[in-house]
Amino acid sequence: MERRSFLKRSLATIATLSAAAVLPVNPLAADSAKNKKGNKKTRKKPLAKRVLMLGLDGICVEGFKKAYTPNLDKLLSEGILSTDTRVVMPSNTQPNWMSHLSGSGPEIHGVDRNDWLLDKHTLPALVTDEEGYYPTVFKVLKDNIPSMKTAFYYNWAELINPYNRRYLDVVSFEENDGYLNNYSKALDFMRTHRNEPWTVFLYSVHTDHAGHKHTWMSPEYISAIEEADVNIGKLLEQMKSAGLYDDTHIMFITDHGGINYGHGGMTTNEMIVPWGIKGPGIVSGVAMTEPNNTVNTASVILDLFGIEQPLYWTGEIPQSIFK
Repeated sequence: MERRSFLKRSLATIATLSAAAVLPVNPLAADSAKNKKGNKKTRKKPLAKRVLMLGLDGICVEGFKKAYTPNLDKLLSEGILSTDTRVVMPSNTQPNWMSHLSGSGPEIHGVDRNDWLLDKHTLPALVTDEEGYYPTVFKVLKDNIPSMKTAFYYNWAELINPYNRRYLDVVSFEENDGYLNNYSKALDFMRTHRNEPWTVFLYSVHTDHAGHKHTWMSPEYISAIEEADVNIGKLLEQMKSAGLYDDTHIMFITDHGGINYGHGGMTTNEMIVPWGIKGPGIVSGVAMTEPNNTVNTASVILDLFGIEQPLYWTGEIPQSIFK
């Protein structure tokens, strides 16, 4: 009996020591390890009041460099610009805009083609909300900041399909490649909600369509980029006059490049694009060399508002963008 009691006590001691061995010695160290993936800098308070995403479809790095874009150049000279950002595969429109806005790639969100629909897809999303949509940046913002206002302006009809409109205060579609009415509506939205946090996605597809119709790097394609730059410049000046420019984080993003009459492949002209951001707390006049991907956009936005991203998102927060 004494021997059996001794063995029981020994086994209990071993079990206790084993359990202790798997517990973190320092809970703060465990939290630090948990957040190591994002390699986040500690900031005392959120940086963002407002975020504007300027989205132009189909901008390759070569075209961006060749086009005369003084307004975008000035905007991004006040922040940081990457000309080596990778897109997700396939290098098509719907998968990449969804990746920008959901912090995840197609293998997670399931949007793998342009004709994706909620009831027409191949791979189910890893996680869905109550209506079956993958949670995007708009949902996470709304869930964490009740006063957050969100708007989605677009002119390619299918673009809205993967997004749950429940989390969008304004959805505005402009037909026939038009985008100037949406620019005007977006400005009105920004003015109306100047005293509330907001996130605006302001998109145009006309640059992509110029590439499809005339080939990427054609004079018509370059002209489409330059035309967009002129109107972006007008919008930015209006934001300055309204007192909305200095303390707004403004991102310039695109979904893919192109070659000849199309895209979708793995060439550098299709897979590598410009990406930039300016705003409070962002470095100024810097060329970004840190690796970057379209999935990082939503992660950066959440971080600017001081929100932890969902564990199932795969985006990273490039630390070189911060002062």
